[in-house]
Amino acid sequence: MDSVDLEVLKSGARWLDEGHRALLVTVVKTWGSSPRPEGAMLVVRDDGLVVGSVSGGCIEDDLVDRVRREGIAQHAPEAVRYGVSAEEAHRFGLPCGGTIQLVLEPLGEASGIRALYEAVQHGRLVARTLDMASGAATLGPALATDGVDFDGARLLTIHGPRYRMLVIGAGQLSRYLCQIAAGLDYQVTVCDPREEYTDAWDVPGTKLVRTMPDDTVLDMKLDERSAVIALTHDPKLDDLALMEALKTPAFYVGALGSRRNNAARRKRLQEFDLDETELARLHGPVGIYIGSRTPPEIAVSILAEVTAAKNGVSLPTILQVEGAKAARELAASAGSTCRV
Repeated sequence: MDSVDLEVLKSGARWLDEGHRALLVTVVKTWGSSPRPEGAMLVVRDDGLVVGSVSGGCIEDDLVDRVRREGIAQHAPEAVRYGVSAEEAHRFGLPCGGTIQLVLEPLGEASGIRALYEAVQHGRLVARTLDMASGAATLGPALATDGVDFDGARLLTIHGPRYRMLVIGAGQLSRYLCQIAAGLDYQVTVCDPREEYTDAWDVPGTKLVRTMPDDTVLDMKLDERSAVIALTHDPKLDDLALMEALKTPAFYVGALGSRRNNAARRKRLQEFDLDETELARLHGPVGIYIGSRTPPEIAVSILAEVTAAKNGVSLPTILQVEGAKAARELAASAGSTCRV
């Protein structure tokens, strides 16, 4: 669940507290291309104010217009479709004749929207089951691999953090990286046993642990929805984390450092009995090449690569730091030769 959808829940709960009526809109199924995934949400207030997104904007406009003209008179959820015909797809901004099915849910006390918002805000992963006939919703435990399920009678949606990120080191770069990662809806854990760094750590939305990195990796039981980023430049800390993380199913394991340091790190890790397949999973130097120099720019570079890995996008060598720098050096060398 991304941070935009958290704002939807927060706004819906607040508007109800303020005495407004509100309509929660959830994407439950898509056919063909769709701007937003299943589970995406928006909420419309009775005066047309809207938070969130379910499309490129045109469906939102239609929903707002409907609320302004008709108000929120319904008392039970209903399912609607947009883009069934090519003409409607063009009208509502759906690409390639795509179709989107939405559930329009008038919020009330039985919706439990306040309880849902508080659960997600505290980092819990929960399943919400909505009864389409009564409009009553219940909350229960969920797995990160669960998804949206709609059969016409009930709607099951999953809310809360789906991905975890372990950051080794509580230095300046980690601060910027963790702030952005929290906005990307990662459940962020920062590990650093060094008091001179942890005593000053105050980044909201993150969990700080002072245990040794290898123990932390083992304790977290990393899975396919986990990422590990080592940022200390200290082999005694980074290598310990990497040696255990590369043996897990984590979708991303990376370490900060120059190309020379990265090569030396790989040689050290070979001494920990990591095989070539495991070593090949290591991203290093981390990030995509955008000419980044400041800590905030480096954080953006790293998280861009993490996002690509999370979404199953294979980056060409020229975008990776090592490949891009090697290409620049080759081009500079060729240019120098031509001038001789």
